[in-house]
Amino acid sequence: MKDSESPPEVGQVVRIVRGREAGNFAVVIGVLNDRFLLLADGEKRKFDRAKKKNINHVEIYSHLSNEVRRSIEETGRVTNAKLRYALLYFLKEQPELLKEGE
Repeated sequence: MKDSESPPEVGQVVRIVRGREAGNFAVVIGVLNDRFLLLADGEKRKFDRAKKKNINHVEIYSHLSNEVRRSIEETGRVTNAKLRYALLYFLKEQPELLKEGE
């Protein structure tokens, strides 16, 4: 499930572990360099206002959303609805990741 050895890719799902948004899930929409990522979830953090986050402050999962990746490769952007759908799909496959009451 977790894949912290390989570098993150566009479309991969991560859990934020440090900062104000700790505990939330997001999708990688950009890799700035070997240290920073751009993250968005399509709800609180929209594509247009992506969060720049240190790679050491996220937990990377092996799940990759091909829909998000393909959209960014083809058009340079992705809709917020696709981001929300990718996270919803991931969490339905991994229900043990959700805490009680979420």
